[in-house]
Amino acid sequence: MTQTHSSQFNQPLNRLQNLLDSETIFYIVKRVLQGLLTILLASILSFIIIQLAPGDYLDILKQNPKISPETIKQLNTIYQFDKPWHIQYWRWLVQVVTHFNFGYSFVYNRSVSSLLIERIMATLLLAISSIIITWLIAIPLGILSAVKQGSWTDRILRVISYFGQGFPSFITALILLILAQYLSPLFPVGDMTSLNHAELSPLGKILDIGWHMILPTIALSITSFAGLMRLMRGQMLDVMRQDYIQTARAKGLPEDKVIYVHALRNAINPLITLLGFEFASLLGGAFIAEFFFNWPGLGRLILQAVTAQDIYLVMGSLTMGATMLIVGNLLADLLLKAVDPRIKLENLE
Repeated sequence: MTQTHSSQFNQPLNRLQNLLDSETIFYIVKRVLQGLLTILLASILSFIIIQLAPGDYLDILKQNPKISPETIKQLNTIYQFDKPWHIQYWRWLVQVVTHFNFGYSFVYNRSVSSLLIERIMATLLLAISSIIITWLIAIPLGILSAVKQGSWTDRILRVISYFGQGFPSFITALILLILAQYLSPLFPVGDMTSLNHAELSPLGKILDIGWHMILPTIALSITSFAGLMRLMRGQMLDVMRQDYIQTARAKGLPEDKVIYVHALRNAINPLITLLGFEFASLLGGAFIAEFFFNWPGLGRLILQAVTAQDIYLVMGSLTMGATMLIVGNLLADLLLKAVDPRIKLENLE
């Protein structure tokens, strides 16, 4: 009995040890260096595009008759808008690398770093909760659809998946907003907390944020759920036609074991490789949910910064967004390696 408990306890440790071998560490270091180069090139390109756009934030201030030309000239010198773009970029890059200082937001009158830290958590919360809900629903339904191939259950689930995939995210958000209006005050719309949030207990604060997350999470999940369910169904059908599945059935193994142990383990691998891309698409699409439901996330911040030509806020938001995408893809590769140790990381590039 003791040996059995010991072996069960050692299995996770052995998997963790296999994951953190020299090959994995070398792969992580290489991907981090590649990611840093990608972020550097993306930031240069973004800065050039911003500079090519007509006007700057000071042009907006010039329209205000209360601001004197001397003040405009002084601000132009302080923010070095009178310098060539490569000098402006180099100054910004040095302060980012040395002090994690992304500059100062003209619109919010705050440091960009504090804004990013505040907004990134809100966007990550929305994206991660959407991924969890999507996978918890789409994977079982995709398996059920494959196992019941050709039945009414399969047909209904396929219609739902087609309908979900064909629905644009902004239409889904609009429908949910209309629904919230008719069901008010059941579902809150606007911000991520209630007015009395500060007065609530720690558990009450968590429940309050979760209550506000319901509608934007649903809006963000529907399209992803439909696509993932169809993909899970297709992968399961392909795997269940393989010879080793027929062999397992011929040996008299229970059907549940054949499906959930042998078939599912191999069918889930391609979906894990797509996890990083799904995370990336959620971050990109989160701005629609954030805009409609007034969720204070990174997507809304980027939109407001671009509209106001808040150059340092735009640069900081784009840089952090690219960083999150790179980290998401790396985590997806490591998760795939943890699930199936037979996979070589160099084959994932």
